[in-house]
Amino acid sequence: MKKIEKLKLTVNATVKEALEIIDKAAMQIALVVDKNDDKLLGTLTDGDIRRALLKGIVLSDTIESIIFTTPIVAKITDTKEDILKIALAKKLHQIPIVDSKGMLVSIQEIEELIQPKKKKNKVVLMVGGLGTRLRPLTEKTPKPMLPVGGKPILQTIVDEFVSYGFIDIIMCIGYKSHVIQEYFGDGSKFGANIEYVLEDKRMGTAGALSLLKNKPTEPFFVMNGDLLTNVNFEHLHNFHVSNDSMGTMCVREYDFQVPYGVVNLYDSKIVSIEEKPVHKFFVSAGIYMLSPEVLEYIPENEFYDMPTLFEQMISEEKNTISFPLREYWLDIGRMEEYKKANDEYNEVF
Repeated sequence: MKKIEKLKLTVNATVKEALEIIDKAAMQIALVVDKNDDKLLGTLTDGDIRRALLKGIVLSDTIESIIFTTPIVAKITDTKEDILKIALAKKLHQIPIVDSKGMLVSIQEIEELIQPKKKKNKVVLMVGGLGTRLRPLTEKTPKPMLPVGGKPILQTIVDEFVSYGFIDIIMCIGYKSHVIQEYFGDGSKFGANIEYVLEDKRMGTAGALSLLKNKPTEPFFVMNGDLLTNVNFEHLHNFHVSNDSMGTMCVREYDFQVPYGVVNLYDSKIVSIEEKPVHKFFVSAGIYMLSPEVLEYIPENEFYDMPTLFEQMISEEKNTISFPLREYWLDIGRMEEYKKANDEYNEVF
């Protein structure tokens, strides 16, 4: 995110200032934003400036008349594959990333997507559950190790994080932990560095964080180990940092249709009737990004779940935000979802 700050300027900047930004950042581009809210207004490249100089513009002029106001952008909900398709089709070296309101979030270097750089942020995977709703499949195998698409669910999760350069992974293990440890080892076979934290009792979705030996010093991911998703983890990280969030929760829209006509009353009088209305909610998707200071809220070696952690942060008016998922997401908790995961895996991944 420091990189993006160095690329930003407003329409009142001079051509000379724009050239300095392009040269110093070595990204071949400057990002023009609204001075009030960081809305992306356009881009400016070295080539744009050179063409303008040939037409008579001078270095002391403002850039307002020469910015490219319809740049190619990617949305924060786009997958890595989506961004690569856009960039390769348009022959781009980098592409700005914006949110649903057009606000600048980050910039993606295409070379890094093809060969991602290793990042410092740790990934904590909660993989100690009993998986009781999937018995008898889980009588000898922990749920995250059930095969989907020809390999364990947990391997797909690890592969996805590694593909974005997040290779430092901590697995919080419990039930049938030896199965997970024997399969993944130190993680080197999967391009990762894997450590293990053993839960000798139920700790909840946040309680196991108190057991971490080496506390994260950078924002870190927490994810349930029974999920399949192709969410762009780099975008989640950038969104968390750009919003100066203490806790970011991925949320998924959930629709519920009442199977009857709903009668709205005022005292005993019928005000209106809605036939089978649909109610929309946002539910937790089991994926989070947390700043290191949240660890101070978590009691030592006690059961503590993620909703309680967020409620505590909210009560103290800390900055907690949501990251809406539009990508593929499936919580594999029941037999029908396990079957669905296997049916859809090859198409998605």
